[in-house]
Amino acid sequence: MRLFVLFFTLITSLLALPNDGELKKMIGHMLVVGFDDATIDSQSTIVKELQNYELGGVILFDRFYKEKNRTKNISSPEQLKELSKQLKRYAKKPLLISIDQEGGKVARLKPSYGFAEIPSAFALSKTSLEHATNVYSLMAQMLSTYGINCDFGPVVDLAVNPDNKVIFGLERSYGKESETVVQYAKVFIDALKNKGVISVLKHFPGHGSSLGDSHLGFVDVTQTWSEKELEPYQKLIDSNTVSMIMSAHVYNAKLDNTYPATLSYAVNTTLLREKMHYNGVLISDDLQMEAIAKYYPLKETVTLAINSGIDMLLFGNQLSQTKTDEIVETIFLQVKNGAIPFERIRQANERIANLTF
Repeated sequence: MRLFVLFFTLITSLLALPNDGELKKMIGHMLVVGFDDATIDSQSTIVKELQNYELGGVILFDRFYKEKNRTKNISSPEQLKELSKQLKRYAKKPLLISIDQEGGKVARLKPSYGFAEIPSAFALSKTSLEHATNVYSLMAQMLSTYGINCDFGPVVDLAVNPDNKVIFGLERSYGKESETVVQYAKVFIDALKNKGVISVLKHFPGHGSSLGDSHLGFVDVTQTWSEKELEPYQKLIDSNTVSMIMSAHVYNAKLDNTYPATLSYAVNTTLLREKMHYNGVLISDDLQMEAIAKYYPLKETVTLAINSGIDMLLFGNQLSQTKTDEIVETIFLQVKNGAIPFERIRQANERIANLTF
């Protein structure tokens, strides 16, 4: 009887699927990918991907990760403005043009290229909220002027571990108290929203207590993480100001003793959706980071991530290269064989469609 029910469920779900082309576009809407060019034309790979799959977004970097002196997508204000125009021109639907522009050491728009200098979160936390508002208003105007409509910030990790090199050491946190973090993060969010730029809280459920860097490998926060790290997320969710949240690749046995957060249903659905009542878009951190890529093959990664509750999958194509065709085809086959329920694809598309920018 159980086998019959499972078979009936599979057949029913397959009957509900759109045609193959439409399904692949729905999958494409869930992808944010990086590419290598500072200028594009109709023959560029990224243009063909935008048009074939109607990608949800792209992420821009100033330099190649392994070749710091080599320009990737950003060299000057004029060049960036033109690239953004080209991307929007070739896209068949509204496109997230995203970037990591936090300020301080994490800034793709650098003064040396001709952009305004933005202080780090830590530096701004030592100034007044009024000053922070002025700084973030300047940053928001800059992003908008040069065609960026999605910024992967603010960081709302708590600076609770002085030995943490990737958050504390780089001055990416506003402080160790959630009240301070929420105050300055909200200034960041509001300034961007006023210019039509989406902000993205990161890194859920908290990276501030970690000792390792998920770019480089497995990061276990089980012994250092506390529920206090959820407070900024909960307060900002309750204030109805959050459009997107980014997952962290941290492993936390207190929340899930099997999977890191990005691949965890317990973290992304049970905790974030059901307990914390978040209804917006959840995007993964870069799935090519070693914390994921070193331990999970592509098929397992995308299946676990989507089934866990992730709506958008980020492939920065900085740490390694993954062809968009391969990503789409892998997810497509997993939907076809029932490993990924079509309902998850539909639900993710609905959330993405509700983004306003």
